[in-house]
Amino acid sequence: MFPRLFQIGHVGIPTYGVFSAAALLTALALAMHFGRRLGLRADKIWNAGLVAILTALIGERLLLVLAHLSIFRAHPFWILGLTTVRSEWIVMGSVVLGLAAAVLYTQAEGLSLLRAADAAAPALAAGIALERIGALCAGIDYGTPTTLPWGVTYHSLIAAIWYRVPLGVKVHPVQMYEAAASVLIFALLLWWLPRRTQDGELAGGWLLLYGAASFFLGLWNGTPRTNTLFHGTVTIAQAIALVAVLAGGLLWLRRPAEKA
Repeated sequence: MFPRLFQIGHVGIPTYGVFSAAALLTALALAMHFGRRLGLRADKIWNAGLVAILTALIGERLLLVLAHLSIFRAHPFWILGLTTVRSEWIVMGSVVLGLAAAVLYTQAEGLSLLRAADAAAPALAAGIALERIGALCAGIDYGTPTTLPWGVTYHSLIAAIWYRVPLGVKVHPVQMYEAAASVLIFALLLWWLPRRTQDGELAGGWLLLYGAASFFLGLWNGTPRTNTLFHGTVTIAQAIALVAVLAGGLLWLRRPAEKA
């Protein structure tokens, strides 16, 4: 595939980075759009998204420093270049920090947390679909070996160096499976948006559906299971997906909100 989108002199522009940036901008723009449809101020939705993104990025750097403290002490500026070091703990930890910052911002600004979450749900589905396409091109989170005709084979040495992708082996395009699932979830939430009866419905639906998809598609993830639970049977990402399913179910079980 194409882990490097293009080259400018001695600087290579990674495909995954470009797709991730496009995914973030798309998610922010759609969240603002859906926020307006739900009666929220678009500028506050934008600010909440920026707070979440910046907190997650800074938190990821800090967690990376803590995880590689000896390297940071010896070479403090190297930590800025460790962009290909991926750990489920670091990624999930930075996401949690970003979400916590967004929640604090919405509460400080007096926004309805569940309504803001409803605006974010379809936007996240669209953003994740784009991000997963970038992951497929780069080789991040590659799948398990397969003989199916739609399997993909990586030949790029850059992908092997950056993301530890096995070369010359046909693997499941599990990233595309996830992208397709997110597109379907986005379409469902888009249809559901004008039919919602209370705040939190769309957020609960996204958590339930995306969590279930992530858990089962995780079975075809071929990356080494370095961080697992229950004697190696469940990865950290799958455990978090189950928590998301539970949270989505709890949102659906809420009593209907009383109308003012």
